[in-house]
Amino acid sequence: MAAKTHRPAAPPAVLSTRALNRATLDRQLLLRRSPMSAKDAVAHLVGLQAQNTKPPYFQLYARLADFDPEELSALMESREAVRTVSLRSTLHTHTADDALTLGPLVRAPRDRELRSFRRGLQGVDPDRLAAVTEEFVAERPRTLGELREELLTHWPDAEPLALSVAARCLLPLVQVTPRGLWGRSGQVALTTVEHWLGRSAEPAPTPTLDATVLRYLGAFGPASVMDFQSWAGLTRTKEVFERLRPGLLAFRDERGVELFDLPDAPRPAPDTPAPPRFLPEFDNVLLGHADRTRVIPEGNQGRNGKGNQTYGSVLVDGFLDALWRVDHEGGTAILTVQPLRKPTRAERTEITEEAGRMLTVMTDATDHDVRFGTFLDFGD
Repeated sequence: MAAKTHRPAAPPAVLSTRALNRATLDRQLLLRRSPMSAKDAVAHLVGLQAQNTKPPYFQLYARLADFDPEELSALMESREAVRTVSLRSTLHTHTADDALTLGPLVRAPRDRELRSFRRGLQGVDPDRLAAVTEEFVAERPRTLGELREELLTHWPDAEPLALSVAARCLLPLVQVTPRGLWGRSGQVALTTVEHWLGRSAEPAPTPTLDATVLRYLGAFGPASVMDFQSWAGLTRTKEVFERLRPGLLAFRDERGVELFDLPDAPRPAPDTPAPPRFLPEFDNVLLGHADRTRVIPEGNQGRNGKGNQTYGSVLVDGFLDALWRVDHEGGTAILTVQPLRKPTRAERTEITEEAGRMLTVMTDATDHDVRFGTFLDFGD
């Protein structure tokens, strides 16, 4: 009897850049606006980039049908959503549940940031600093200035900025309202997430890294190990993907990099229409991968800003192809679009219409004006 021959496994399917683009836009709710609530969207996206106060609102406007900025503002007022330092040691808006439970998974980026300030923390005991900070901000939310002054009474020889950074890295602190509310303002004031929410992280099950990888793939996939690590600010997570491999699909991108994905996740056809979307200066989809060419063409990498100034990005046919900013003259909101390539007549019309809709919802100006022009000189 002839021995059975074993055929080698078929190589993973290759996903083109456009295929990755459409899959990512679908997961990010950017291919078509979603009817889900703001709270569900914040959870689905595993938080919203929030270095500044307005970007989370613009992120949700680009993704949700009939979005009203007051919906997110109400979540923050009711403490169902908070602003806190998390992924990549940067500010994000998270649901209360994620703010409580993601902490152990985002500790590594905070630890790296803390080590970078160690020269200014000579003689400072981290455990005591954490205890002093926790007691101080529990009395009432404290401004950064108040926190620095208090810590300097205990460690007068330490560097003031290093002390406040250390406090933020050692403790899960939140920026309390009215900071971050729509149409309102307030200076940064901090307290611990558990004190602000009135509950501890302990009763809720702490998510495993495995679960976070699966959530990431659901919102950003298909993706590589390096993509996940870049998004989370973590390292050495390959073993997690290997552990999850039996339940995942594997692909390759056009450069041969292995990508993982959930079996039942949407992967639309590469020619699926992608309407224009106006994204704020910091947006999940622009920062969620190590290889960002699925959304930002190689020629446009780094062209959504200059120096310390970052501008809004316009997705045209799914890719970053223009910048935008809004200026106000009297009661008129003037939105200027700076194309990074010459748009077609149909694209100009679609961009103008989408800009008008956004200005109607996201500004209180009585008049709107959409212009195509140049406000950023790249010097090339």
